Amino acid sequence: MRIRAVLAAIVWGLLMATAGQAQDCAPAGRPINPDYQRDSADDWREEAQRIKSHELLASRRHDRLQLVLDGGKTLELVDCPFGEGARWYLYERYDRPGGFHVVRTVTPDDFSYTLVILKSGRQFTVHSSPVWPPDRSRFVTVACSIEPARGTLSIQAPAGGSLATEAEFPLPCERESCSARWDHESWISVTCAPREASAKKGTEFVLMRGKDGAWNKFGR
Repeated sequence: MRIRAVLAAIVWGLLMATAGQAQDCAPAGRPINPDYQRDSADDWREEAQRIKSHELLASRRHDRLQLVLDGGKTLELVDCPFGEGARWYLYERYDRPGGFHVVRTVTPDDFSYTLVILKSGRQFTVHSSPVWPPDRSRFVTVACSIEPARGTLSIQAPAGGSLATEAEFPLPCERESCSARWDHESWISVTCAPREASAKKGTEFVLMRGKDGAWNKFGR
């Protein structure tokens, strides 16, 4: 009996692992989030067009987004539409240079992108869609918002079944809205615009990668 109990526990654990993040989601008397209830049909209709371009890599079955990983494995992300802690997933695209799926992750008051690595199934959260330079060696993301308070530019690179963070720089997002662009594979231009129309010119600076691989900031 003890062996059966152990085996049952193992099987249960595996089933829960394949169900994405559904294991910590239960109604518990909480209502379905009204945004999810109102928008999910339209969101899925638009998502279906994106999945059509990646039909060998992603599919949806109602509230379950299924992602194909290397070796024929699959990962399932399951929507949790209940209460204030609700979250749901929408497929964006397969990022070939990075070797990861890009999945929009929505909550009632925020959204982010979940990057799912095909080699490992590992998940990483970023707050803008990855932008690559021409040589596709690394990408930049910008997390810039007042609420929740965020202000960070991140430079990351694929590293096997993971992502390596090369550098992070603070941004003045409490008073400015910032964006970044690649001018060269070793040069990033950052421009910030004041949130108030009466404010003066915003922050501008560049990030340059030296021969030693370190990123340095120049400008104000």
